[in-house]
Amino acid sequence: MPSQAAKKSATKSSSAILFARNFFKYPSMLGSVIPSSPFLVNTLLRRVEWNRARVLVEFGPGVGTITREILKRMRKDSVLVVIEVNSDFVEHLKNTIGDPRLRIVHASAAHVRRILAEQRLAPADYIISSLPYSIMPESLRQEVVIESRHALKAQGSLLVFQYTRTVLPYLRSSFSSVQQGFQLFNILPACIFHCTP
Repeated sequence: MPSQAAKKSATKSSSAILFARNFFKYPSMLGSVIPSSPFLVNTLLRRVEWNRARVLVEFGPGVGTITREILKRMRKDSVLVVIEVNSDFVEHLKNTIGDPRLRIVHASAAHVRRILAEQRLAPADYIISSLPYSIMPESLRQEVVIESRHALKAQGSLLVFQYTRTVLPYLRSSFSSVQQGFQLFNILPACIFHCTP
């Protein structure tokens, strides 16, 4: 019978293959050919106050690189809603992550408010997004940012990482505070935005 380490390694390998295959199949849906580095994930999640985070949302979880780290850190009584448009990734997440706090939704991030209502959840404390805003149609980019703003609690935060600053004017038009950071140790180097209403 395979050890836990062997199972973990096999899952990681199959995740990387699935991610790369979908990049070449749907290049407009993914921003990079490989998942985020641990350095990027840690820098992004450092902004989360885990003791108060009860409702978290992740846009574009892909193969679950960030999802797994959120689940490791969040409270036992918290809920994580991941919203993904790619059916291959939805199936992968359902088959590889068995955490009762996780709710996987096959939909567009533009419907985040409706999704939270359907899940009977309060507005989000945090929305974590790795969507490739720079290659989205402008109208969709604007809609997702505005919906994100309205789906958050008054003290909530939107955390975004991107490979360009294309989304920055949209973030600034919807959020009163947008702090910028950068993580060099990733392929590609990434911009990080911390937005609060």
